[in-house]
Amino acid sequence: QVQLVESGGGLVQPGGSLRLSCVASGFTFRNYPMNWYRQAPGKGRELVAIISSEHSTNYADSVKGRFTISRDDAKNTVYLQMNSLKPEDTAMYYCNVDYIYVPYWGQGTQVTVSS
Repeated sequence: QVQLVESGGGLVQPGGSLRLSCVASGFTFRNYPMNWYRQAPGKGRELVAIISSEHSTNYADSVKGRFTISRDDAKNTVYLQMNSLKPEDTAMYYCNVDYIYVPYWGQGTQVTVSS
């Protein structure tokens, strides 16, 4: 079965950096686009970044120039490097894949940006 396990969240000061990881299993990872979403308290889930199976990327305007999505197909892992973090980046971050038209989610990892 498809499993996604995120890690790397934590508490960081404004301007700081974090790198999130998501280890995938249960499907042929290299063949599928992978996504990072986030959800802040009281708000809907927001698409943050996408990486295709060919490693092309796309970002939400709110994170463009600060966040970088990447993948290591040998390790079945997708990353989100987050730099110049702002308090408004505070959210639960989720890894996502659409596998045979069904969305799968990890359990999420909390990112809190605060002084």
